[in-house]
Amino acid sequence: MTHTTSSVSPTQRPRRVTGAPSTMGDDVQLNTTTMIRHAARTYPEQPIVYRTPDDGWTEYSYADAYARIQRGANMLTDLGVVPGGKVGVLDWNSRRHFELYWSIPGIGAVMVQLNLRLGPEDMAYVLKDSGTTVVCVDETLLPIAEAVAPHVPHVRTWVVMTDKPLAEVSTTLENAVHFEDLLAAADEKFDWPEIDESSAFAACYTTGTTGKPKGVFYSHRSIYLHTTAITQGVGMGVDDCVMLITPMFHGSGWGLPQGAVYNAAKIVLPGRYRAEDTEPLVDAMIREGVTVANGAPAIFNPMLDYIRTMEEKPDFSRARFMSGATEPSLTLMQGLRELTGAEVVHAYGATETSPLVTLNRFKPSVRAALDDEELFALKRKQGLPVSGVDIVLLDGIGNAVPHDGTTQGEICVRGPWITATYNGMDEHDLEGRFVDGYWRSGDVGTIDANGYLKVTDRIKDVIKSGGEWISSIDMENLLLSHEAIADAVVVGLSHPKWQERPFVLAVPKPGRTIERESVHAHLSQAFANWQMPEAVEVVAEIPRTTVGKFDKKRIRSEYADFYERTTHSE
Repeated sequence: MTHTTSSVSPTQRPRRVTGAPSTMGDDVQLNTTTMIRHAARTYPEQPIVYRTPDDGWTEYSYADAYARIQRGANMLTDLGVVPGGKVGVLDWNSRRHFELYWSIPGIGAVMVQLNLRLGPEDMAYVLKDSGTTVVCVDETLLPIAEAVAPHVPHVRTWVVMTDKPLAEVSTTLENAVHFEDLLAAADEKFDWPEIDESSAFAACYTTGTTGKPKGVFYSHRSIYLHTTAITQGVGMGVDDCVMLITPMFHGSGWGLPQGAVYNAAKIVLPGRYRAEDTEPLVDAMIREGVTVANGAPAIFNPMLDYIRTMEEKPDFSRARFMSGATEPSLTLMQGLRELTGAEVVHAYGATETSPLVTLNRFKPSVRAALDDEELFALKRKQGLPVSGVDIVLLDGIGNAVPHDGTTQGEICVRGPWITATYNGMDEHDLEGRFVDGYWRSGDVGTIDANGYLKVTDRIKDVIKSGGEWISSIDMENLLLSHEAIADAVVVGLSHPKWQERPFVLAVPKPGRTIERESVHAHLSQAFANWQMPEAVEVVAEIPRTTVGKFDKKRIRSEYADFYERTTHSE
């Protein structure tokens, strides 16, 4: 592809024209309620399996869930929640959380997704910035709510979600009421309003790694259109079984709750779980016949390790596991395919993008042209833009870069489910975050001639050494295939001679040792000598953020003067 310059900005909005009037019902609004009403009406018998507080499993039907959803809408109305009101949810991936996904926005209110891993200061900021006045909190998370409550006197009602009677629940929260009691007393039918589709249905806040968390308010229209895109991209249908592994407070659970309901698919809700709870998670996936799930390599890697110990390997040949947060390794993708038949679908997005931007599935032309080894190498890329999203890669002076798979630029995104601003921010605060309506991701990437996006690094994480760039992401992914390494992160640290040099924190596999020389030998298959990390520090655990990503900001801070204090030879 030839790179040509133009006087037209690569991010310039297309001109808008008005054509002949249609005869369609264009005034019918796109609402989230439509999805659950259709599913309950047409597929009332479809099951929703959920984990109970005692770690058991049970199920109810779409019809049962819809009955509780209607009561939930009346309950919220009785609590004084009005259209435009804000209701926070502090919960695991539970059935009550799932029900609130529909009850809250169905009355025209906003479901504020509360990240249970936030500290009290950031949690209080989210509740204040969003204007949340009612919070529904699971009993097991009451300590978090109690730590935040003194800082948010404007929260007038705390709704405690538990199977116990309220008298058996110990809490210091004032104005605490009981979810199940209120639900039982509420009317069983709700007259759903038609909501202006530009109204916010939910809000999610970025994790505040730089500055305070930033609020993204998703509209009914945006999530409805996002749902159609994720359905097409993953190929979901009524015969699927969808397990919601990614926390439902994170970017609307990546849109899978809506995608599953839109298709009236069987749903599995794992409730409260930890990354180390691999065995019950995998066992449930096998028992229920899960075909679609979402998660990060931090979840899928332990799953693969557990599956390797199983005498009889599960058949996941119909499964599509959406993987985000960090790039899945070839070892992970090949291992799951070889042992179970599962397809790892590499995905890319962010809180600001609802989150779907790209999905990596093979289009016919590349499947026909590439062998298995080349196809697996292609799966390391973040994939093809889904229909409805525009991506442009901009260089440092605002020019679009060619799609040659080599030239890097900042990934900028625009579309009907991409945020165009942040809640409450003025023009000064927004400066540099958007360009001509495109959200600036802060990620650096390339797009190849086949249209596949590859994220090469974060702008702030690119290692600038001796005037050249080194990709920390590519180095991390290659390190993960080292026979002795269980986990690894790469950051650039200040260097007295070379500006920055790569620095590695590595976690060894049980019983193994990691030597720098072995690491260099392994990296030499893709990196030149001058790109090699001068230091490899072996640690028991790598710091991560509240959403499971490497906390590179903390790592750079803790090791900031490492190369200033030490001298390493290559």
